[in-house]
Amino acid sequence: MNTNPSSSAKQAQEALGVRLRELRKGAGLTGRALADGLGWHFTRVSKIEHGVQPPSDTDIRAWCRVCDSEDQVSDLLATLRTVESAYLEFRRQARAGMKGVLGGHTVAFYERTKLFRIYEHNVIPGLFQTADYSAAMLAFWISFLETPNDLDAAVTARIERQKVLYQRGRRFAVVLEEQALRTWFGTAETQAGQLDRLLAVMSLPTVSLGIIPMMAERSLVPSTGFWIFDDSLAALETPTASLQVTRSQEIELYSRMFDRLVASAAHGKAARALVAKAISELA
Repeated sequence: MNTNPSSSAKQAQEALGVRLRELRKGAGLTGRALADGLGWHFTRVSKIEHGVQPPSDTDIRAWCRVCDSEDQVSDLLATLRTVESAYLEFRRQARAGMKGVLGGHTVAFYERTKLFRIYEHNVIPGLFQTADYSAAMLAFWISFLETPNDLDAAVTARIERQKVLYQRGRRFAVVLEEQALRTWFGTAETQAGQLDRLLAVMSLPTVSLGIIPMMAERSLVPSTGFWIFDDSLAALETPTASLQVTRSQEIELYSRMFDRLVASAAHGKAARALVAKAISELA
């Protein structure tokens, strides 16, 4: 496993360093003065503030004590947990096969989540995928990540998750870019089957699905898809990692972003018309 942090993890660590630097400056302390108060070499303060070296729990508690900001300890420790688990490398997870990437800790989130808020820009969410579409997509990742070929088990694991769609007490608010309807995984027949499945899912009373037209004025364009599990977790995936956001302030930002996306999306008949148009163009 590569010991260098991913760009997302590195950014999280640097953001923590910025917050600690702000506390120091707010206390009117220079880096050397803080280091003296902590009994550290002054370069350690600089390394932490610039995201070069992560602090420990003890470091954060001591930092806040010297800066007379002990009310910030709990929030900073939560941020540190985010840094420590900022991403789970797919290659490490996938050594046991792609099923391992799709299972594990995420199953618990699915089972306890009551409100799923999902935004995807170029793929149909796993909860709505057909087996053929899922197989075509996962086959690529198995090859790309060079994992053991457990395609059938991985597809079964993904389809098994979809049972939450039919469980009482759950709601699914979903926003897709129109591009997701037009990004192929597999053959035209596979894509058509997937879009038919999407129309069926849209009729479920627990599902609210909006689609943002490709040529439409909008207030923002996110750089990647993300899922929000109740108000406890926001998750997003890169080609090599799964990033988890647990700080309440950051989850709130994702919630605000999702609300803006909902406002930009077509719903009801207009959304179904966009799916039907994509299906007709496959022919």
